Amino acid sequence: MTTMSADLSDISFWAEPIERRHAGFAELRDRPGLPFFTEPKVAMFPPGRGFYALTRMDDVLTASRTPALYTSGQGGTVVTDMPPELLEFTGSMINMDDPRHGRLRRIVSRGFTPKMLDALTENVSRVATEIVDEVIERGECDAVADIAAKLPLTIICDMMGIPDSQRRLVFDRTNLLLGAQDPEYVPNLDGLYLAAFNAANDLANLMRELAAERAEHPTDDLTSVLLNARVDGEALTPDELASFFILLVAAGNETTRNAISWGIQLITEHPDQRALWLADLDRHTPGAVEEIVRWASPVIYMRRTLAEPADLSGQRLEAGDKVLMFYWAANRDPKYFEAPEKFDIRRSPNRHIGFGGPGPHFCLGAHLARREITVMFRELLTRIPDIHATAEPDRLKSAFINGIKRLPVTFSH
Repeated sequence: MTTMSADLSDISFWAEPIERRHAGFAELRDRPGLPFFTEPKVAMFPPGRGFYALTRMDDVLTASRTPALYTSGQGGTVVTDMPPELLEFTGSMINMDDPRHGRLRRIVSRGFTPKMLDALTENVSRVATEIVDEVIERGECDAVADIAAKLPLTIICDMMGIPDSQRRLVFDRTNLLLGAQDPEYVPNLDGLYLAAFNAANDLANLMRELAAERAEHPTDDLTSVLLNARVDGEALTPDELASFFILLVAAGNETTRNAISWGIQLITEHPDQRALWLADLDRHTPGAVEEIVRWASPVIYMRRTLAEPADLSGQRLEAGDKVLMFYWAANRDPKYFEAPEKFDIRRSPNRHIGFGGPGPHFCLGAHLARREITVMFRELLTRIPDIHATAEPDRLKSAFINGIKRLPVTFSH
C-alpha cells in the first residue's frame, strides 16, 4: 500500500473528527489511479487480498452502472470474503447479482409501490406527531433514542406487522448488526461476525414466526403482501422472506435514523441554515432533506468484485479484485459539488448518491426514507424550532455506517 495519511482499513480512522475524514478523502481523490488498502485480519476468516477505494464520483457511477462487471454476489456490505449462504442470509438481495437479484427485487417491490407508500403518509405523520408529543414538555432529550430512532423503527414495524412486544428486540438487534465494529456493541472484535450472525438469526426467527402466523391468518400488512406476492408465478421462500426482513429493518431503520440525527446536528452547527429553512418551510424542505442525506451519507460504502479485468481511472483491475464505492467521499467530490464540505440547503443541483449509485441496487426504500425525514423535520421545526444539540454527537465507530449513538438536545415550546 502506498503511504497515505488516510488508512481506510484502520477502524481508528473512522473515529477521527469529520474534518479529518474530509481531508483524508480529498487527498485520496487527488491521487492518480486508485488507492489500494490491505484488509484487516478478521477472526474465523482468512485474510483477504485487499481492496481499491473509489473516492471520485465518476468512478462510483461507473461501477454502479455496470453491475455485470462490478458484481455484488461475493459481498456488497463487507470487505471480508464470506460463505455465500451467510452473505445471502444477512444481506438478502444486496449480496446478489442478476438474475437472482432481479427476481427477488421484482417480488419485494410489490410492497413498495407508490400506492402502498402513499398509504403510509398518514401513519408517518401520526408517528412523528406522537414522538414530539412525548418529549415537548421535557425540554430536553436524547435526539437519537427519543426522536430519530423511533420514527423509522415504528414505521417499519407497523408496515410488517411486528407486535409492540418485539420492537425492542428489533431495535437492539439492528444496533448490533450494523454497529458490530463499535466496542460498545461488541467488546471483543474477534467475535464480531458471530455476534452479527446471532443478531441476524434472532431477526430471522422473528419473521419466520410472524410469517407462519400470517399464512394462517393474513392481514393487510407488508408481511402478508410479500407472502402472497407472485411474479411470473414465483413467490418468496420462507428463508428469502426472513433475509429480506433483516435487510429491511437494518437498512430502513439505521439509515433514516442517522440522517435525522445528523440533520439535527447540522442545524445546530449552522444557525443560518436553520433560519433560512424556518423562513419558508415549504420552499426549503425538499432541498434541505437532500442536503442532509448528501452531507450525512449514512451508508459510507458498498463493495463490488470484478468479474473480469477492466481499467478504471487509469488503474488496471483484475478479475476477483475488490473495490469499495465510498459514497461518503463521492458526495464531497468538488467536480460535482461546489464547496462540498459546506452544509447548504439551497444547493442546486444536488446530484448526490446518498441512497446508492444508479443501477439495479439503488435503494428500494429511498422514497419512504425521504418522506420520513421530511415529515419529521416539519414536525420538529413547526413545534420545537429551537431544538439544538448541547454536546458533540457520540458517533458510532464504524467504517460502514456514518452513525450517531447519542445526541443530547434541548428546546423550548
